Amino acid sequence: MQKEIPAILANLKIDALNEMQQASLEANRTHNDVILLSATGSGKTLAFLLPVLERLEPGKKSTQALIVVPSRELALQIEKVFRQMGTGYKITACYGGHLRETEENNLIEAPAVIVGTPGRLGDHIRRENITVNTIETLVLDEFDKTLELGFQEEVSFIVSSLPNINRHQLTSATEAVEIPEFIALKDPAKLNFLPEEGGTPERLAIKQVLSPENDKLETLFRLICHLGNRSTIVFCNHREAVERTSAYLSEKGILNTFYHGAMEQQERDSALCKFRNGTTNVLVTTDLAARGLDIPHIRYIVHYHLPHTEDSFTHRNGRTARMDASGTAILILSPEEKLMPYITDEVETIELPEKAVLPEKPKWVTLFIAAGKKDKVNKIDIVGFLGNKAKLKKEDIGLIEVKDFFSFVAVVRSKAGQILEMIKNEKIKNKKVKIDIAR
Repeated sequence: MQKEIPAILANLKIDALNEMQQASLEANRTHNDVILLSATGSGKTLAFLLPVLERLEPGKKSTQALIVVPSRELALQIEKVFRQMGTGYKITACYGGHLRETEENNLIEAPAVIVGTPGRLGDHIRRENITVNTIETLVLDEFDKTLELGFQEEVSFIVSSLPNINRHQLTSATEAVEIPEFIALKDPAKLNFLPEEGGTPERLAIKQVLSPENDKLETLFRLICHLGNRSTIVFCNHREAVERTSAYLSEKGILNTFYHGAMEQQERDSALCKFRNGTTNVLVTTDLAARGLDIPHIRYIVHYHLPHTEDSFTHRNGRTARMDASGTAILILSPEEKLMPYITDEVETIELPEKAVLPEKPKWVTLFIAAGKKDKVNKIDIVGFLGNKAKLKKEDIGLIEVKDFFSFVAVVRSKAGQILEMIKNEKIKNKKVKIDIAR
């Protein structure tokens, strides 16, 4: 395995393991059970995947490791990282919001690693789609969230269904969670890489904006104009507020997208893809986006609604200032609101200019293509199609994401209308598919 790590890091475009990842690797070599506490964005995914990989037996044609996560986005992110590692082992993600039959087909030839949400994993175990007696390693990622009310019963069922687990890894960005007895840890090694209590990561600046009115929408609009074309996540506390806020910003001319738990999977994928690829620089969301989203280079976190807890504040802010980057968290305060008592650092007040100037529209727009992996379509096919049929150069094509049954591709905004006109009667892989601007 030591020989494989440089190749894995090269595949992930990482120079070296950080201190936390190295400590996790070493602890897992000497202990069967490891608890890893480390801040969001510090690289925990690789910190538990490498030890999982070290324990996989190459010749086994059965599932050897199960990773339980609190959200579908986190499951997909872990699946993506594992595949990028280039190990040769098969991984499958299982989560609600899309066809169970698709997953059942993926599970027929048992993957070495399964990652998924508690509800969907429990469903597959009950239907006997997963061979449980060969699984020896169990990972609970973001276990504080996974073990929250509503998940406990399902996680307990999953654990009780795995008779031969001999190794556990638990990871979290929060310390204040009691680990239930049913997980049955034995003398676990505990690695705590969390920043000291009450402290803010050095790369994260915290600022505030004072709204003259209780309704803070106009202040948010002016703030986004002031921040310009930088990648920004706006957190609200409720789904209704997310949609109201997004609609207001759209009316005022701010290109944005919104994201919350009541959306269909395709809508969620589309929203995140547009934010990831730069079609929009503003994502309005609930705390659902505070975990599990791996979107690099987010510059600003805006707390439109104040978080309910310190944990929520920490996880929201963890979307920025990741790894070695810097970031800024901004709280919008109405006349009746005060900063939370756990913010002990000095907070600078941003004075907004009198005149709000709309930021320029982003360079990219996203196309939706109604074909994906299950239609044998890949990124190379999409690049070739757009190059041949729409006469696009490489620099006209941005980030491409291929899902099971559909794909998204960023193209230069100035050419979007021309592209749609040129490809409207063309086929991908000899098949006519719907292609349009992603909604």
